[in-house]
Amino acid sequence: MAQPPDQSPQGGFGAPQDPSASSGGFGAPTPPPPQGQPQTPSTPTGPTPPPGYGYPQQPGPYGQQPGPYGQQPGPYASGPYASGPYGQPQQPGPYGQQPGYGYPQPQYPGAPGAPQPGPGSRNPFKGKPAMIIGAAVVTALLVVGGTVWAVSGDDGKQDKKPVAQQSDDPQPDPSGPPVDPGDGSGDGDSDPEDLNAGRQSGESKVLWYKEAPDAPGSGAEAPGMWITDKAAVKAAYKELSAYNVADGKPTWEPIAFPEKICATTREKTSDDKIVVAYMSGSSDRAKCNQLQLVDLDTGEKGWTQKVEDGALFDSVTSIKMTLSGETLMVSRSQSGTAFDVTSGDKMYDKKKYGEACFPAGFAGGEGLFQVASCGAGGNNEHDELQELDPKTGKVKWTRTFEKGWRVERTYFIDPVVVYSTNKDKKAWNISTLGADGSIRSQVAVDEDFAAECGWAIFARDLQGCEAVAADADTLYLPTKATTGANEIVAISLATGKEKWRVKSPAADSMVPMKVEGGKLIAYVGPSYDAGGRVVSIPTTGSSHEPVTLLQNPQGVARIENGFFSKAIDWVDGRFYISTTRLSGNDEAKEKLMLAYGK
Repeated sequence: MAQPPDQSPQGGFGAPQDPSASSGGFGAPTPPPPQGQPQTPSTPTGPTPPPGYGYPQQPGPYGQQPGPYGQQPGPYASGPYASGPYGQPQQPGPYGQQPGYGYPQPQYPGAPGAPQPGPGSRNPFKGKPAMIIGAAVVTALLVVGGTVWAVSGDDGKQDKKPVAQQSDDPQPDPSGPPVDPGDGSGDGDSDPEDLNAGRQSGESKVLWYKEAPDAPGSGAEAPGMWITDKAAVKAAYKELSAYNVADGKPTWEPIAFPEKICATTREKTSDDKIVVAYMSGSSDRAKCNQLQLVDLDTGEKGWTQKVEDGALFDSVTSIKMTLSGETLMVSRSQSGTAFDVTSGDKMYDKKKYGEACFPAGFAGGEGLFQVASCGAGGNNEHDELQELDPKTGKVKWTRTFEKGWRVERTYFIDPVVVYSTNKDKKAWNISTLGADGSIRSQVAVDEDFAAECGWAIFARDLQGCEAVAADADTLYLPTKATTGANEIVAISLATGKEKWRVKSPAADSMVPMKVEGGKLIAYVGPSYDAGGRVVSIPTTGSSHEPVTLLQNPQGVARIENGFFSKAIDWVDGRFYISTTRLSGNDEAKEKLMLAYGK
């Protein structure tokens, strides 16, 4: 399995050992099993990897050494790097550095965080599911407590701000209806351009769109996008707004927060609520510690809470939030606090345990999972992955990773699919775990995969990867486009072997969004002469050819292509796309969100 030389930032899962390991109690390290032999992956199905890449690594023409399984004790393999993902400046604290959000990082090709140019030097993965998506920058600079950014544009030039500008294509048709119905404060004609002017036969139409709100010149975050039966809800800088899914008219009055939004729950609760975190102030010492529950359908605000500071070096400058049933887990840099999402009451804390094991991140969904960084700087330095009881925090099982392997992401939760990396070996591993934490399978496909992953400050963002989909039996990963179209590869979660693959129907890259009704829904990015498209791919049978569900209009391709980082979703036959980063450029009519349909 070769990690692609220009792979976008990814989280990682250390190479698991065959023996299973269950916890003997809260945080109990897993006893080392007998030494095992290296696992040999299946015959590579992709291009031959360059020297030093791929996992597991076998002796070969490049002189590679055996992978993490070879002569390594422990039921798994991983340890926190003394630095963050490959070169992050050292952060104080017992378990070393954490990945920096937007910090420039020295990287070897293919490392998590490495830039990923696509065809025509554009980002090949222009779509992201309806989740919070960290800005996966090519060249980025973000000052903790501030918002200073520099990014590269289409031609690779530095310091070019990402801007989704209006098209220079045909002027609005005076007889056509306004596409932007406004914010409810006026007649909706503040920006009366008709994005459907010149629409060709067979193309979808822009049902409605929204202009981006004012933002500081240095830019601002616009995290998340949530679609309910009634509303499409979007966060941007200091406000949360909701639009009717059919016509884009305001569903409820926008919620203005006193300070900028700094985090949101990626998913909504079963009754369509989310939690928004905003800063405690505007100074450099402000913290991301103010929580607010919001009903997405009504705009009604619920409980509020404050996330208390942790111990020394346990920062709340940046937090991550995840939902597991009725439990909201808030992650600091070295601990976590669980709240009842219904009442806002504090439930329990997850703190240091065992031999200097510090919680470093959480993942939620059907279950609740914690990764901990243990023994930083010592001979027993390693990562541990645990499943927790969401209601009590009690540990159900512990999986220990070998030293050198870092748990970066969870691609899927039910079942658990873990991605890990090894800095020294310049290798990666994708493993599926059983219900007891045992190793079910490991991906044995030698390919340049290219999941889109964001960044995180201090706390690891275990669920920060997009362009990945899965169901109970299969993992769907996009390949990196080198020349021509890329592919989506379906991998068995039972064996780790390739089941099938399908090529993008266009020159632009195709990325998976979700599995729906037994079919994989994917997004093909726009090009200069065509809009993006939503396609359906049969997951069973002998044919897996993409069938176009929605072809976006060419006249809006420049806007669709202009989002540097974005959230996307496909719900009830409509395609939604929004930016997750505002440029702050007052001279451009920057778009916040668009909805497409037939």
